[in-house]
Amino acid sequence: MKEFFRSFFASLLAIIVSGFLFVLFIVVMAIGIAKSVTEKEDKHVSGDVLMIDLTKKINELGENNPFAALSEGPAYKAGLYDITEAISYAKFDDDIKGIYLKLGPTPNGWATLQELQYALVDFKESGKFIYSYGENITQGAYFAATASDSIFLNPAGSIDLKGFATVLGFFKGTLDKLEVAPEIFYAGKFKSATEPFRAEKMSEPNRIQIKAFQDGMWYEYLQAASEYMHTGIDTINQLAYNGTIQFPSDALKHGVVGGLLYADQVASIIRRKTGKKEKEDIKFITINDYADAVKGFGSKGDGKIAILLAEGEIVDGEQEDDQQIASKTFSEEVRKLRFNDKVKAVVLRVNSPGGSALASEVILRELALLKAKKPLIVSMGNYAASGGYYIASVADSIFALPNTITGSIGVFGMMFNVEKMMKNKLGVTFDDVKNAPYADFPTATRELTPDEGQRMQRAIDTIYAKFKGHVAAGRRLPVDYVDTIAQGRVWTGVDALEIGLVDGLGGLDRAIESAAAKANMKSYKVVTYPEPTDKLSTMVKRFTANTQAKTALKTAMREELGESYEWYEKVKDLQRLNGKAMMAMPFVLTVN
Repeated sequence: MKEFFRSFFASLLAIIVSGFLFVLFIVVMAIGIAKSVTEKEDKHVSGDVLMIDLTKKINELGENNPFAALSEGPAYKAGLYDITEAISYAKFDDDIKGIYLKLGPTPNGWATLQELQYALVDFKESGKFIYSYGENITQGAYFAATASDSIFLNPAGSIDLKGFATVLGFFKGTLDKLEVAPEIFYAGKFKSATEPFRAEKMSEPNRIQIKAFQDGMWYEYLQAASEYMHTGIDTINQLAYNGTIQFPSDALKHGVVGGLLYADQVASIIRRKTGKKEKEDIKFITINDYADAVKGFGSKGDGKIAILLAEGEIVDGEQEDDQQIASKTFSEEVRKLRFNDKVKAVVLRVNSPGGSALASEVILRELALLKAKKPLIVSMGNYAASGGYYIASVADSIFALPNTITGSIGVFGMMFNVEKMMKNKLGVTFDDVKNAPYADFPTATRELTPDEGQRMQRAIDTIYAKFKGHVAAGRRLPVDYVDTIAQGRVWTGVDALEIGLVDGLGGLDRAIESAAAKANMKSYKVVTYPEPTDKLSTMVKRFTANTQAKTALKTAMREELGESYEWYEKVKDLQRLNGKAMMAMPFVLTVN
C-alpha cells in the first residue's frame, strides 16, 4: 500500500507540475504576443541600407513570429513575394540609399535566386548601390549577387566557379542485401524516380535529361556572370572547365570579384557611399523588417488579385507540415477564393516537385471550378514538375522562370516485398486465409502474381493517360504531341516554352500583370493566400497532435547526420510509397 501511495502522489505531482508549466507557457506566450503586437504598432522602421542575407532560406509564404519579443528572430519572416515587392518599393524610397547582400552557402533554389536577381537588377535602375560580401561564396549566392555593383570576397575566403553536378544515390544494392524485392511500375521512359531502387546507375534517358537541364541552367548562370564580369560567356565557361579559380587572388585576377576585402573594409565603403563618418554606425534594416513595414503600400483599388501559394510536396488529406500542399487543406483555400467576390483573379504560385497522384487530382478539380468563375494564372517557382505541373495544367496561362524545373509528366508506383527479409533475417513467416483471390492485394508479404502485376501497371497507365489528357486540354495540344513531350521528362522553363508547356518566361510580376489583363483590372490590390504561417500555431498544432517527440527526434537526426539525412529520408519514404500512385520528380537539384 505504501508503494501505491508513493506512486500515486508521484504521478499527481507530475500532473500538477506539468499543468503549471503549461499554464506558465501560455502566460509567457501571451506576454510575448502582446509585446510583439505593441511594438509593431509603435515601431518606426528606419535605415539607410537594406540588408538581404542569402544564407537564410526564403520560402514562398511568410511567417509571423510571436516569440520575436523573447528572442533575436524577426517578428515577420518575409516570403519571396514580400521580398521582391519590398525591393521594388525601396527603389523609390528616399530613405534607402542602397542594398547590402550577405553571401554564403545558400539553401535557396535556382529559380528563387533568379527571381531575386531580377528584382535587384530592376532596383539598380534607381542609381542606388548594391554591394555584396562573403567569406564563402557558392555559385548559387554568386548568381543572385551578379546584380551588384561590386562583389567583395574575404582575402582568406573561398569562391566557387566550377560548373554543376547532379549526384544521385542508388539503393538497389542495399535492397539486395536486405533481401527486399522492389516491384516497380511506371509510365514514361524518362520517369526515373524509381531508378534508385531498380538500378545501380542512371539510365541513358535520365542522363540525357539531367545534362539538358543542367546545360540550360548553366547558360543562365554564365549570362548573369558575364553581365557582372563584363566578359564573354565562353571565357567564364573556360575558367570553370579548367578549374582556374582556386584562391581569392585568382578570383580577383580574372574579375570574378571586385575586391578582396574584410567586412570592416566593406562597411567603410558603404559609410562613404551613404555620407557617414568613419565612426558612425550604418543603419542597416533587414529585408524581413522592411518587407513587414511596407507590406500593402502601393496597393490600389477595391478589386483584389490573389496569389495562392502552393509550396512543397503534394500529399493526401490535411496539412501536417508548413512545406506541404495537402489536398484537403489546400482545396479549402481554393474554395475560399472561388467564393470571395472581391477576388477577381487568382495567380497560383507553384513550387512543388509533385507527390500523390490522388491529391493532385483532388486539387486540380477545385482549381478547375475556380477557373470556371474567374481567371487563373500560374507562376512557377523552383519546381513545378509532375504533380506540380498536373495542378498547373488547367490554368488560363502559365509563366515560368528560365531556371524553373517543370514537366516530368509521368506516373510511377512501387511495392516492396519483404517476405525473404522477414524469413531469412528475422525468422518471421506469413500465412493467410482469404475468401477471394485479390483480398490481400496489394501486399508486401509475398511476391505479386503476374496478373496482379498487370493490374498495377494498368492502374499506372490509366493515371498517365488522364495526366496527358489534362495537359492536352489545358494547353490546347493534341494528345499524341503531349505524349512526345511527356514520358516523365524534366524540362527547364526555357525548354518548356519552346515545346508549349508554358506561355512565357517571367516571375510573379508577369503573372500578376497577366491576371489583371485577363480580369480587365487597371487598379487592384495584391493579397497572398493562405495567411502567413505562425510559429505559435505550428507549436500548438504539434502539441495537440502529440508530435513534439517526433519533431525533436527529426531535428536531432538532421543535425547529427548532416547531408546524409536526405538519404535517410529517401529510405524512410519506401513505406510511404508502397503501393501508391505517385507523380513526383526523380530528384531535387541542390544549389552548390
